Amino acid sequence: MSFFDKIREGLKKTKESAQNNVNAVFATFRTVDEDLLSELEDSLILADIGAELAMETVDELRERAKLKNLQDSEAVKAELCDILGEKMKPNEGLSLETAPSVILVVGVNGVGKTTSIGKLGRKLTAEGKKVLFAAADTFRAAAADQLAIWADRCGADIVRHAEGADPSSVIFDALSAAKARGCDVVICDTAGRLHNKKNLMNELAKMNRIIDRELPGASKETLLVIDATTGQNGIVQAESFNEACTLTGIILTKLDGTAKGGIVINISNKLGVPVKFVGVGEKAEDMLDFEPQEFVKAFFE
Repeated sequence: MSFFDKIREGLKKTKESAQNNVNAVFATFRTVDEDLLSELEDSLILADIGAELAMETVDELRERAKLKNLQDSEAVKAELCDILGEKMKPNEGLSLETAPSVILVVGVNGVGKTTSIGKLGRKLTAEGKKVLFAAADTFRAAAADQLAIWADRCGADIVRHAEGADPSSVIFDALSAAKARGCDVVICDTAGRLHNKKNLMNELAKMNRIIDRELPGASKETLLVIDATTGQNGIVQAESFNEACTLTGIILTKLDGTAKGGIVINISNKLGVPVKFVGVGEKAEDMLDFEPQEFVKAFFE
């Protein structure tokens, strides 16, 4: 099944909501006038694309419709999809050129961070890479146990310490183990306490310093996991984490559980960071490599 088909099925709730709003606008389509554009802007806001981005998108649509003399409703909708697709940072995949490479996964509690790490580990091991998990979320009860289950499922190694241990020491030991064992990728779980906690952000900065010191020049990804159902609060989370540890990508989970999937477009546009994976179900194969243009097509299909 293609990305388009999977995202179309997984986004059923989102898609129906967006379709209902947008199709209602185009149902009485006569010409691209200010009434149509105003209604379209409202429908985009309802899809959680955000007021600022919705206004910007409609302004561009107004200019393109005039320039291209668009009269047909399907042509206008296709132009809208092109504009929204261009608003997102292209997804060029994970940068894993060195061995080992490091993926630091961050996010607040409850967003599906550890599960996303497990799914990502399974994806990479299926590609033939030797993966090691660093269980550096030492504050949440049973976090390491959950990660150990995923390690067993996908055949990854794991380095863990006792609950309450120094998270950065777990990172240090994991990197040492990865070098000794010839691992290709180290995926680091991290604590997910509230994003406005200063000590959490300091801890993330410390982890990054250790990675840079122990693996100078190594490929490194910093992926933020966001629960799509949190809506606009996801923007706040993303901005906070981006300040603490420059993000290279987003993993958006539970996209199948929200009727406001436009948050994908909003976050990527706001931060200038690509969405690299989206979760549209519980199975490991339901975490998909993100394709911006295909997503927008499925969003309105």
